[in-house]
Amino acid sequence: MRFRHRRTAAAAALAAVAVFGLPACSAVLGEEESLVDAASMTVGVKTDQPGLGLDDGDGGITGFDVDVALYIADKLGVPADDVEFTGVTSAEREEKLISGEVDMVVATYSITPVRKTQVTFGGPYYVAKQDVLVRAEDTDIRGVRDLEGRSVCQGEGSYSAVRITEGLGIDVQKTEAPSYSACIDSLREGDVDAVSTDNLILAGFLAEDPSAFRFVNNPFTDEKYGVGLPYGDVRACEAVNKAISEMYQDGTAQEFLETWFGETDLQVVTSVPQFEGCV
Repeated sequence: MRFRHRRTAAAAALAAVAVFGLPACSAVLGEEESLVDAASMTVGVKTDQPGLGLDDGDGGITGFDVDVALYIADKLGVPADDVEFTGVTSAEREEKLISGEVDMVVATYSITPVRKTQVTFGGPYYVAKQDVLVRAEDTDIRGVRDLEGRSVCQGEGSYSAVRITEGLGIDVQKTEAPSYSACIDSLREGDVDAVSTDNLILAGFLAEDPSAFRFVNNPFTDEKYGVGLPYGDVRACEAVNKAISEMYQDGTAQEFLETWFGETDLQVVTSVPQFEGCV
């Protein structure tokens, strides 16, 4: 659902246009629809990634991404009661933003040049690193080079395995599943040899079942998690970046990271990320 707007000076000017017949463009010159004017918003998050965005079974969604989204919304003037969360998969994030089904996406959404042609990104709000998760008993895989000739699962709409094959020139058997939770199930059943994606995602799954899996903990790329916004909404992007800066400076980001990943051996980053820019 597209966000509801507050009554702003621009709205008042439009009312005056209706009454007095003034040219609309002169009354609201420079004013464009933006998420910063929202009274409520719908946010797309993952629902199957422990520690990041997970359906809690009682109709709610919890995790680091959810906490970050609520913090940003509050800084934009939208209280938690007026934020609606809805599940999105990796493959449908752009589609739901473009269609207006969601107003913002906070869903382990890596910023890439291709995606930036369709989406305006705030942030990143965290810079994760791609790593590898294997079964606990598999001690042969110590780094990404050890995946040569092995089967690696990636979630639909993700580029994780492609970064290994095309980015690093390592020949792996790429398998795609509807989601990373499905990849983890395949790994558990022995249908694939490894799951490779962002270390925050892997750490969340590992925390749920530490006896079944082993975190290789040998990262090889940077994954910049962006806040997906409607294309061209520069005002919202700038406001989101300001909120992210405050989240790190006031210690909230560190608190969120410790809450969701403190019991894993993941080395989290607690400094303000370098922003991509809004134009």
